[in-house]
Amino acid sequence: MTKHLFTIAVLPGDGIGIEVMDACVKVLERLLADQRRFGLSYIHCPGGAQHYADTGVALPERTLRACADADAMLFGAMGLPQIRYPDGTEVNPQLDLRKDFDLYAGVRPIRAIPGVPSALADPRAAQIDFVLVREQSEGLFYGRLYPEKQPKAGADEAFDLGRVTRKASERLFDFAFGLARRRRAANPAKGRVTCVDKANVLSSMAFFHKIYWERAKLNPDIAADHCYVDAMAMNLIKRPWDYDVIPTENQFGDILSDLAAGLIGGLGMSPSGDIGDKHGLFQPSHGSAPDIAGQGKANPTAMILSAALMLEWLGEKHSMPEATTEATRLRQAVDAAFASGRIQSFESGGSDGTQAISAAIIDALAQRSSPQGV
Repeated sequence: MTKHLFTIAVLPGDGIGIEVMDACVKVLERLLADQRRFGLSYIHCPGGAQHYADTGVALPERTLRACADADAMLFGAMGLPQIRYPDGTEVNPQLDLRKDFDLYAGVRPIRAIPGVPSALADPRAAQIDFVLVREQSEGLFYGRLYPEKQPKAGADEAFDLGRVTRKASERLFDFAFGLARRRRAANPAKGRVTCVDKANVLSSMAFFHKIYWERAKLNPDIAADHCYVDAMAMNLIKRPWDYDVIPTENQFGDILSDLAAGLIGGLGMSPSGDIGDKHGLFQPSHGSAPDIAGQGKANPTAMILSAALMLEWLGEKHSMPEATTEATRLRQAVDAAFASGRIQSFESGGSDGTQAISAAIIDALAQRSSPQGV
């Protein structure tokens, strides 16, 4: 049997992105060391805020070409607060990648990991397992993605143009219902979609809301309901275990995903995937954290779980169940490492950083040999 090699464009970026990416690649190498059906071939690509400061370009053309040709993109973190564009905004090349490759679905899995302290005292917090799906091609970020569309502002005002279209909303909701269906196939207790918007105030959100119910009628096998964004912010604190798949507008998803990450130990435990019809980019939900860069304190778990999400996506896209199996094995190793009680990250009040956490996950993998090995 010929071993299939997936090409992965690796963009470590800035700050702790470099450190967590290095740890992630080492974990992936151990995970797939005995895998005979497929492997990963890495292309390391420059880019980020520091690259912009050094060269005047945040994402060089060769990086964009490598990303376009790759089977998937693995992204660390980009951006540094002291390095900004002339208009005062931070250098955020990930927004440009979303636009360039039409990565319209921001998938943010929120899952309690055994042994990781939750912000909630309720014992039901151990049951938290839902996915935020953030629409990423328009919404309140539209003016940032398409600055030529922005209204002209005077010296004493500023505008941010928001946009909601039928096409973008329909594909978001179809993605969410499909995801809920797959989650129910793996766990019969799942299979519910909850749309989050502000349809009681904003006309764009009323339009979004209308399209949601149109798509819900086309997916009658999946339970569907709705919640306003302010109420959802409260509900994610009071009863997050009640939710499964939550599609929402761009800005609302940006805010709610950070709130949700706080429920499971922080951004260092929160992976994400930016998914389009052709391309996928996988990154931790956290930023470059320059205040701890180079100190070995960064938690690589979100980066490693993002790689698991990447393997799952590759397995589904290429009909390769071995990749999906390895994604599951990697998540199980993360769970086992933290459940052992031997490690606790800095943001959870512990003293274990990048090396200790990745080593514990590798140790857990060593006890779970690949079913495709030998």
